[in-house]
Amino acid sequence: MAARKPPALNRADQAFEQGMAMLRQHPMFEGLLLRASVRRNQQYTQPPAQGWLVASASDALYLHPTRLAAPGEWAFVLAQGLLYLGMERFEHDRAIWPAWSAACDVVIVRLLRTLKLGQVPTHVHLPEELPGWDEARWYTAFVENGVPDWAAALSPAGPGHTGMLPPADTPAPPSHRISWATALAEGISRSVQLAVEAASGQDRRRRQGPQPLSLPTERARSWFISSFPLLGAMVSAFEFIENADLCRREEIQVAAVDEVARTIYLNPAAGLTESERRFVIAHEVLHVSLRHLGRRRGRDAYLWNVACDYVINGWLIEMGVGTPPALGLLHDVQLAELSAEEVYDRIVTDLRRARKLATLAGRQGDMLERRIGGGHLPAEGTDLDAFYRSMLARGLALHDQQGRGLLPAGLIEEIRALLQPPIPWDVKLAQWFDHHFPPIEKQRSYARPSRRQASTPDIPRARWVVDPRWLEGRTFGVVLDTSGSMERHLLARALGAIASYAAARDVPAARVVFCDAAAHDAGYMPTDEIAGRVAVRGRGGTVLQPGIDLLQNARDFPADGPILVITDGDCDTLAIRRSHAYLLPEGRRLPFRPVGEVFYLS
Repeated sequence: MAARKPPALNRADQAFEQGMAMLRQHPMFEGLLLRASVRRNQQYTQPPAQGWLVASASDALYLHPTRLAAPGEWAFVLAQGLLYLGMERFEHDRAIWPAWSAACDVVIVRLLRTLKLGQVPTHVHLPEELPGWDEARWYTAFVENGVPDWAAALSPAGPGHTGMLPPADTPAPPSHRISWATALAEGISRSVQLAVEAASGQDRRRRQGPQPLSLPTERARSWFISSFPLLGAMVSAFEFIENADLCRREEIQVAAVDEVARTIYLNPAAGLTESERRFVIAHEVLHVSLRHLGRRRGRDAYLWNVACDYVINGWLIEMGVGTPPALGLLHDVQLAELSAEEVYDRIVTDLRRARKLATLAGRQGDMLERRIGGGHLPAEGTDLDAFYRSMLARGLALHDQQGRGLLPAGLIEEIRALLQPPIPWDVKLAQWFDHHFPPIEKQRSYARPSRRQASTPDIPRARWVVDPRWLEGRTFGVVLDTSGSMERHLLARALGAIASYAAARDVPAARVVFCDAAAHDAGYMPTDEIAGRVAVRGRGGTVLQPGIDLLQNARDFPADGPILVITDGDCDTLAIRRSHAYLLPEGRRLPFRPVGEVFYLS
């Protein structure tokens, strides 16, 4: 089924999105915009019909859903709302709230006009030669003399309404509050730094060589090496890049990781504390050390990333590694004790909701599969799997030796599973044959012509023979996907392995069924002919169930005969009532939860 195209944006939506993009590119407001909850939806009663925006103490900006304005005007009004939050102007001790909101509007609008951000809306008019008072001084003047019309008109909520909703009587606990002042201070510092570099001709994006890390990131990185041996070796192997321009261009909201280049990208605009950086670094490193990209096996890339995030975040919170970012992250206590594969199977049942979930890189996966600049590619011939497994094994050994504390059982189980050398697919296939076709006991017999030796030609000797009755029913079925999506060299490799193992276990013949748009019964074939002289028919669609039904209902096929299905995973959901197994190319997966064993060709 073809994917649906997103609906085209109308003029109002396009202008709003362009205004948001202007703020994302501004170093002073980028971090504030990441932290704010921007809500532009018909279900909200705020702002009023004639307004633009209303800000609340709950870190939310409510915007008019259908207002048509220029992108520059939206950028100006959005910046005004963000400064309400960044300057932390929701003070509970202001008795006359309209006067206080108007006082904040005067100071903020004057600042925005100085910054020359966007386009000043038509409702904004400041008298000439206003005194340079702060909010407290303006508030006192408005309480004593009333709010003048020009000051009331500065409100982005429209005439007769305040741009800031009065805060609740009981403020939220500090541990649950976002440090807006810190985010604004970092944004101002970043903006000044870029302005100075531009004035001196030192464009940071054009300078060569690695850039020094910020002090919080350097401290967070050093903490892993000195105090958390499980991930210390892994963290030391990664390069860190903090580049707001790069992250803005690649839409990385908080962080992302490139396992090939061994690089972790951190967005300075996210305004993470040192403790939050520990959490984020551990999150990205665990993606790589647990080999999540390689375990995806044909699943949807973004939803698989989301499932892995749920698992990793639960472990990190349980271990107390750093502090979860105040920007929010994926965590659900109901998904505890589940593997990433099990979480994926749950979230795909509600795709509409799952597509709205955001990783640390935003509405994209934070496990990068593309080069975005920075980082060093490994030397040719480097085995990344072996390298990361060795780093993880070293970290686990140090953690156990130093007694650094308990780890979640699920994390230890995954680590130990990764440290075990994987069993080759052909060895697993051979074990499957051994299970279904145990060795046949041979007997000595003089019934056939005797053997003789040259040294003793007069002494007849018995031969080893197999009772033909023991070979009855010793067969299996092969359902072969011959659709256009299957590669011919994979078919040849799979059939060659099957033929060799079947012949080694005294299986005289196998029942072969080719499936594409329809099932084609090739009948019983000697095992030595399966890989060589079999002409593959079909090459149409992929419908395997008729071939399964053909074998299950065939009178000349044993009732306990196993079935081996060879496919690339692009098939229908299968219902098999007898013992069976699947043979798939590496990196692919079945579109359903299999009951039988699955072997992956590598």
